[in-house]
Amino acid sequence: MTVSSDQDLSGGPDLPLPPDSGMGLFGDEPGPAAVASVAASVPVAVPAQGPYRVLARKYRPTTLDDLIGQESTVRILRNAFALGRVAHAFMLTGVRGVGKTTTARIIARALNCVGPDGTGGPTADPCGVCANCVAILADRHPDVLEMDAASRTGVDDVREIIEATRFRPMQGRMKVFIIDEVHMLSRNAFNALLKTLEEPPAQVTFIFATTELRKVPVTVLSRCQRFDLRRVPQAELAAHFGRIARAEGADCTQDALALIARAADGSVRDGLSLLDQAIAQGGAGADGASGGGPIGAARVADMLGLADRGRVFDLLEAVLAGQPDQALTITDEAHARGADLGVMLGDLLELIHTVSRLKAVPVLRRAADLPEAERERGGALADRLSVPVLGRTWQMLLKGLSEVEMAADRRQAAEMVLIRLCYVADLPPPGDLVRRLTEGETAAAAPAAPGGASDGGPPPSGVTGSGRPGGGQVVAHGGLRMVANGGVRIADPEREPAGDSVAEVVPGPVQEPEPVPETPAPLTTWREVVAFVSGRDAMLHGHLRHSTHLVAFAPPRIEIRVQRAGLPGLVRRLETLLRRETGQEWEVRASAGEGQPTLAEQGAEIIQFHRASAEAHPLVRAIFARFPDATLGAVTDHSLDDYGLPPEEAASVTLAPDLEFAPLDAELVDEDDLDAGDER
Repeated sequence: MTVSSDQDLSGGPDLPLPPDSGMGLFGDEPGPAAVASVAASVPVAVPAQGPYRVLARKYRPTTLDDLIGQESTVRILRNAFALGRVAHAFMLTGVRGVGKTTTARIIARALNCVGPDGTGGPTADPCGVCANCVAILADRHPDVLEMDAASRTGVDDVREIIEATRFRPMQGRMKVFIIDEVHMLSRNAFNALLKTLEEPPAQVTFIFATTELRKVPVTVLSRCQRFDLRRVPQAELAAHFGRIARAEGADCTQDALALIARAADGSVRDGLSLLDQAIAQGGAGADGASGGGPIGAARVADMLGLADRGRVFDLLEAVLAGQPDQALTITDEAHARGADLGVMLGDLLELIHTVSRLKAVPVLRRAADLPEAERERGGALADRLSVPVLGRTWQMLLKGLSEVEMAADRRQAAEMVLIRLCYVADLPPPGDLVRRLTEGETAAAAPAAPGGASDGGPPPSGVTGSGRPGGGQVVAHGGLRMVANGGVRIADPEREPAGDSVAEVVPGPVQEPEPVPETPAPLTTWREVVAFVSGRDAMLHGHLRHSTHLVAFAPPRIEIRVQRAGLPGLVRRLETLLRRETGQEWEVRASAGEGQPTLAEQGAEIIQFHRASAEAHPLVRAIFARFPDATLGAVTDHSLDDYGLPPEEAASVTLAPDLEFAPLDAELVDEDDLDAGDER
């Protein structure tokens, strides 16, 4: 169709066409011709400079020197271009907003730059003025293809890339394929890409970017040169945001920039978005209105929904001092300002971590990137609080945050967490509590000794000790006794000897007796021999229990039959162990006799017998009749030993097969009546 020169292409007075800003993805400035075209076709109300560009696009890096916080990656790329050792595939990984896609585009420009005179080669410092650099900056270069793997995940999309690699570049030196969020590709898509990725044509370079490196197959990772883009430090982020704010004509305080950098969590793009929002709301004037002064930390905290850092310190001090009324007053003020109490608990958790680091590494108090409030108030808290108290507070806050996320009302859940913290603030850690108890009992028992066992009087009726700050007492009936594992038990005077007092059992500085060598008890049964081996040779014990049959046992001579799948050299190994551990000349011989069942088989037989008896019980049968789908669980007999066998003293007693228990209300029968019944 032919269009005349005087035809109106604006779409009519009611539907004007949008202005052609001439800007690409990197936000290049429109030229004079574009501005003139905009002024001629757009009504007067529309500004001639085009739409506003957000800071994340306006200040996107265009060279390696513009990247901040990625010194290692920049150094490696510069050396690779200088030495001519540029890889054919790159894998850029890191959290969102650290510059993965930006770095990929800079590499694409570096590979295709020809210099201002058109004769240059690949360089780490692209000129930015040649045709290739300008086209890549404007996102319209035919040889630099960018694909979003989040929306194009199939094999067909990868096949298009593979087909495109067969053709030479149309304008540039290299074909560059940038695949963002590459971990979103399907498994078949990855497999289709492997061969081309391993041996691509000489004029093709692949650059992958991902935030989930663990989801990328190792077969793909092994074919790429990997670069881990790190989180940008907060101090470097704050300085970068300050430079951009000054370039935009905005005045931000250092505390406000520090808050934005901390909320960015190492992401430059996230931080620039927050800075854009802070500049839009402006500072506070003399009357409290926005736009009259520098942008302060209070306005940024209000914008982010954060509590003031000083109020977070006040809240932590109130909680650790056990003052719930003051803590809830602070939370009420924060809630009235619109702060999320769940986020405030997160601030408390972060503050506990900071104080713990200051206590563990005191030199951090002189760190330049630490805010003044955290250096002064945080250092004072670190000097005052102990590590167990900090650890307990951390654990309770961590659990409380999960409760806040699950609760129907976040404010109520957060306040309940703070109340719990206040009421455990005066509790000592468990270790200190046990130490105070034991020290208090020792002091209380010492003067009671002359009136106790020394003169034959009764033992003390009770011993008191401090159990918790605030005057509470713990009263023990009879007294406290130290046990072998370091714990404390309560002694009962009715069960203890009359002359045994607390003063006698409390450990004191007595001279330790000389160690007496222990003589092992004689082994009189095969089961005792197997149990004796259990604590000394676990593998031998397992084979003795499961694959060894006893043929004859006459200490110190043992005859056994070992199953074919048993431990090789078991007989010699058992004999050596018994001689070494008991000091006796044991003799263990292998036999071809059948022997007894193994201990495991005997235990299984008894378990089956108990299970059959339980299934035949009238009560169990009645339950099965009422509940047909019920199943009988494990039948446990606490009188059996570790091998599932009865004690060996009771093993020789033969029980009547029809043994029954008399009912509870049965009358006792004399022996004479039993004899008379037998005569009849």
